[in-house]
Amino acid sequence: MKMPVYAILLVALSLSGCDQVAQRLGLEDPGAKEARLENDAKAVGSACRHSGRAIEDCYSIYSWLPRAGIFAGWKEMDAYMRENQLETIAPQLPPPEPPSNSKKKKKPAAAEASAEGEAKKESEGAAHGDGKGAEKAAEKH
Repeated sequence: MKMPVYAILLVALSLSGCDQVAQRLGLEDPGAKEARLENDAKAVGSACRHSGRAIEDCYSIYSWLPRAGIFAGWKEMDAYMRENQLETIAPQLPPPEPPSNSKKKKKPAAAEASAEGEAKKESEGAAHGDGKGAEKAAEKH
């Protein structure tokens, strides 16, 4: 009697993850994928507007997302920011690379980001007159 109950639970649990497994294998339903990409595009468009990026820049950075969704998100955020008199926020990180290139160039991008961060810290130290930024710059040269 316990065996059929366990079998039913096993089948129910294995079928609950089918959507995730199918998505990983590239067998995602085209309608579901389009809806997911549309929502992602709206979120990206909103973030682009909030960070002060031009819509054209947003299109070129996120070329794998639908433009209509990016525009809709950008437009909604623009209206919201004007209504609530919000200022733009400067982006702290560089824009991500498209999905096809992200695995190949991940290490150099991280190295560049850390080098830029060190250079920024050095210049800030020199600007504040603590001498540490100038010492580090002299060590490098």
